[in-house]
Amino acid sequence: MTLRPTPLSLITLIACSMAAPLAASAGVHTIETRHGQPCWVIRNDNIELSLSQLGGHMAPVSFYRGDARAVQPYHISPWQEENLELPAPIMVPLRGDFFCLPFGGNNTAYHGEQHPPHGETSGSPWTLVSAKKSGMITSLMVELETKVRPGKITKQLHLRDGQNVVYSTHTIEGFAGPTPLGHHATLAMPEEEGVFNISHSPIRFGLVYPGVFSAPANREYQQLKPGDRFSKLSRVESIFAGAPDVDVSRLPQKKGYADLLAIFSRDNLKHPAWLTAVNSKEGWLWFSLKDPSVLPATVFWLENGGRHGSPWLGRNNCVGLEDVCAYFADGIAESAGENAVNRRGIKTAHELTADRPLHVHYIQGVAKLPPGFVEVKDVEYGDGEVTFVSTNGERVITPVNHGFLQTGRP
Repeated sequence: MTLRPTPLSLITLIACSMAAPLAASAGVHTIETRHGQPCWVIRNDNIELSLSQLGGHMAPVSFYRGDARAVQPYHISPWQEENLELPAPIMVPLRGDFFCLPFGGNNTAYHGEQHPPHGETSGSPWTLVSAKKSGMITSLMVELETKVRPGKITKQLHLRDGQNVVYSTHTIEGFAGPTPLGHHATLAMPEEEGVFNISHSPIRFGLVYPGVFSAPANREYQQLKPGDRFSKLSRVESIFAGAPDVDVSRLPQKKGYADLLAIFSRDNLKHPAWLTAVNSKEGWLWFSLKDPSVLPATVFWLENGGRHGSPWLGRNNCVGLEDVCAYFADGIAESAGENAVNRRGIKTAHELTADRPLHVHYIQGVAKLPPGFVEVKDVEYGDGEVTFVSTNGERVITPVNHGFLQTGRP
């Protein structure tokens, strides 16, 4: 659905059904349903952002909402509104980007703590604190108190007028102990192979998940060799003997597989680490910016019909571009203990303390591209802007307050 602009930036607290009418004026506080889930929505001149009350999942989000070609990059799981019995709370609203604490499946209890997959933050109800507009900034604040390990998480989402950017901060109070955490941004994929081109800032190395991610006994299948260490996304070893390397920088991958891998940012970067996904067919890119000292890894969940049990049924097509501090998606026990990543000097869990909150700042956004811009070669940082440079020399300047990653001020 393409959303038409309103004359003034406004906040609308609605839950978002693709067919739900937009609020007509500022100050309307209603709760409706979109894709089966009650949501809060904030909007400004460029963006309408939906946040599910259950799990705090951010989607759908319309960037360039006043244009004839609005961009909605985030994935909505295909079983929404099917009333299925689902194996974990996170599966109920599964969509878009959500914050995971602790990040991972958490199948193994840790010191008596049995956290649900991707933590209570991903499948429990959040509470509205405030929604407001101050100057050029439209903001939504919600909070959640955890029970498995006592803590409080405050989620703040900000939109700045004139930008197609979402600024987020998650403030963690309490929850003392070693903790993997991070964002689970999930993008929708088209059916046509190779339409999305993935690029990233310099990395130390990449690693395919060393264990079995997709087990044939569970009607799941993968094509990447477990434990393969690589330096380029374009050259990842196949699990099949004699097969050529797999280029996972071109998505979606071949239909019928689900794989997990990760890349690890260099720790000597002068600017924020970046990740881009170019939709070469529709002419736009999605990007994320992060502080690699807080979120040193990006976990890739490549899913194109590779799981055939319920509720997947061979129909899920998405890519998770998940900026985290974690050991893949195993959970708290594996991330807090010694593993194949932290043995190489890369942090896989934060040591949280009861008396010192942790603030996780993160930036996501969308930029439209000129014809011929199919792949990002580099990202340049300027005062209040970033420039995406293509492999053929095209340059696209986008307003972004990247200093937010240090200051928390959008």
